[in-house]
Amino acid sequence: MLQSAKATIIGTLPSPFVRKVLAMCELKRVPYEIDPVIPFYANEQFSKISPLRRIPVFLDDKVTLADSSVICQYLEDRYPEPPAYPTDIAERAEARWLEEFADSRMAEVCIWRIFYPAVVKPHVFGAERDLDGVAKAARDELPDVLAYLEAIAPTQGFLFGDISIADVSIAVHKANLKWARVEPDIGSAPKALAWLSRVENHPALARTTAIADKVVRTPPAEQRALIASMGLSVTADTVATMTARRGPMTV
Repeated sequence: MLQSAKATIIGTLPSPFVRKVLAMCELKRVPYEIDPVIPFYANEQFSKISPLRRIPVFLDDKVTLADSSVICQYLEDRYPEPPAYPTDIAERAEARWLEEFADSRMAEVCIWRIFYPAVVKPHVFGAERDLDGVAKAARDELPDVLAYLEAIAPTQGFLFGDISIADVSIAVHKANLKWARVEPDIGSAPKALAWLSRVENHPALARTTAIADKVVRTPPAEQRALIASMGLSVTADTVATMTARRGPMTV
């Protein structure tokens, strides 16, 4: 087995894309420390390592990467055991498609149309919650996402046997809906919601989701101390700043 090089991950835990990468590190037992930065509160050094000002950023002894899907594929290639992508070529392609669906359509609805106006705008920028916009997205767009997930969800276990990148990429959005106070109708997608709960409870994801649940209710200035107190290794240095600026958040 390859010796794992300690990694640094920059990004706030309520980001589903940060938790996706952390889940890969947990699954593959790659040691890491985290700089829990909200990208809107990041300095110019952050712009140099993440030109699009997106989180997560992943750094180790070989790479600096700023895209969650690229990071996860790198981790799979460098640390192939245990595998997080199916070995069958057709299933592997399907898993990559589902990761893309999660990163694009699910993010568009769950993050940008629901979580961002319900949580990020008021807590980061002090803006009014767009309750009407959130309700409209939950009513008009979320049901189609859930219907697709219901059609592909396994009745037990995970999509491709052991937990995979497809399960994780999709399941990380469930907590963000909860934090935005949007509860999907269990009756409309019982199989899908049961599957996503199984993924959330997997050891690769459960701890970081629990910590993120605390972080999302904690002022930014207090988050580093909270995360350290809950057992995650926090970097000595940070790219955080106290001056907010607008820009892309996660991918």
